Amino acid sequence: MKKIFLYGFSAVFAMCAVSCVGDLDTMPLDKTVSSSDKAFAAPESYLQYVNYAYSYFSLVSQSDPGSSDIAVSDAGQSEFTRQYMVLNEMSTDALKCVWGDSYVPEIGYDRWNSSNTAVVAVYLRSLKAIAICNQFLDESVSGDAAVSERGHAAEIENVHTYRAELRLLRAVYYSFLLDLFGNPPLILPEHIGSSDFPKQLSTDFKEGRRMLFEWIESELNASIDDPALPERPVAYPRLSKYAAKAVLARMYLNAEVYTGTARWQDAMNAAKDVIEKGGYTLCPVYQNLFLQDNSTNGAQNEFIIAASYDDRQTQSWGGTTHLVYSVVHTDTRMVISQALGYETDIYKNQWNGYHVSEAFIEEHFGLTNVETGPYLKHDGDKRALLYKFEAPFTNEVTDITSGWTCLKWLPITSDGTPVLVNDDIEQSSADFPFYRLAEMYLIYAEAEARLSGGTLANGSTGYGYLQTLRNRAGVSIGAAETIDLEWILKERVRELMWEGHRRTDLIRYGYFTTSSYPWPYKAGVPDGRASIDSYRTVYPIISTDLVANPNLVQNPGY
Repeated sequence: MKKIFLYGFSAVFAMCAVSCVGDLDTMPLDKTVSSSDKAFAAPESYLQYVNYAYSYFSLVSQSDPGSSDIAVSDAGQSEFTRQYMVLNEMSTDALKCVWGDSYVPEIGYDRWNSSNTAVVAVYLRSLKAIAICNQFLDESVSGDAAVSERGHAAEIENVHTYRAELRLLRAVYYSFLLDLFGNPPLILPEHIGSSDFPKQLSTDFKEGRRMLFEWIESELNASIDDPALPERPVAYPRLSKYAAKAVLARMYLNAEVYTGTARWQDAMNAAKDVIEKGGYTLCPVYQNLFLQDNSTNGAQNEFIIAASYDDRQTQSWGGTTHLVYSVVHTDTRMVISQALGYETDIYKNQWNGYHVSEAFIEEHFGLTNVETGPYLKHDGDKRALLYKFEAPFTNEVTDITSGWTCLKWLPITSDGTPVLVNDDIEQSSADFPFYRLAEMYLIYAEAEARLSGGTLANGSTGYGYLQTLRNRAGVSIGAAETIDLEWILKERVRELMWEGHRRTDLIRYGYFTTSSYPWPYKAGVPDGRASIDSYRTVYPIISTDLVANPNLVQNPGY
């Protein structure tokens, strides 16, 4: 695996490694190399750097999945994708966990602080990914003159494409920071090597968040207009113009939260462009989206932006590995295996952790009086990939066998091969979708409903998009002549459960903090009839960054 070390800038102050995704051939370089001319001595090194930037969704270090390049006690718990999912799902009604790690009850009880492990991991990894992008975007690294001076003039056109992709990738990470942290510092290539600390766009939270929204929006539109950025991905999972449109669609859907001004029509327009022009297609089989070969089984054609995993090259104890193992324990793994038609155990490990309340499953999937065990082969909604434990949901801190759990990510391929067992590997190769085409259908439908007084009429475009998703799931909308916003919110759970959307959805609907929308253990209260402090609609700027950077102002309330 090739590793190029370049000094980056941000609160992380860490070296950036270049690695590989997919089948890119690599070879080692001297770890002491810091000169861009030496690091980019070979023409192929530009693509290798770009591939590492993409892979940072999944990697925790330049060496192995058991060590981390940021200061954390557990490398697996520091991975971006894993903790991105945790911050967005475990803080809500959609996911609870029994582990004793300190960050778990803090997130599950909505009592986190600025040193919470999950908060720190997502914040630092986002900024480090941005630093990786900035390093490449610096003119001394990838400008035409620098590339020509190295004797790589033939690579200039390719490098233009790489620059366009990393500019867009940087905007993607900033969109995550906008949603999760509201007003982080803006770090650009000019900060590399500078003695000046980066600043927030405004020290006033609301103004800073609005300004960051506008900056990201301008970057995404610039990416769409950039002739160097491909219309279609050059190769999966690289980015294209319609990935930028997808990010815009989600940002516009949440624009009222971010800026105070609703952008429903803009959300519809952007989502429609992705649906009609982006070249993405729905995977015919819903479960294939989450299996071990989802980079080749057709699911990749639905994925717009995804974290790529490979048991040989991008190994991780985060990502989909944790989603495969966190839902099973000693007594359930064989039961699940048998329910899928296997005579032997298909799991390599069990982490005894993730589950969800009976009330949540009943509310969103309509499942009542279901026998204990896997709910995988049934005549209902094919998205209900679930397991019901013997005991009712009681206490998510101590009881590992209560309520239900989600079995979307399985250790098998779409042809039924139990690949982890067969290949004697523990880490999952299933990719994690941050954006996929189905979400664009849901964005369009919700935005259209909001512009139509809160409902969608049978025959409307949004209604048709929802029926398309339901058809894939094997269920119809039924005889309803209209669909309301509450139904759409529930449909988002059915389609996108545990994919990192729930917190943002509840905030947009005004449900996240209010006591009128309870769930078990909300704010640490067993029956959940409690409010969450309003400032917790965003996470705090981490304490170490506040100490290191005197320019930063903490988010209100923390």
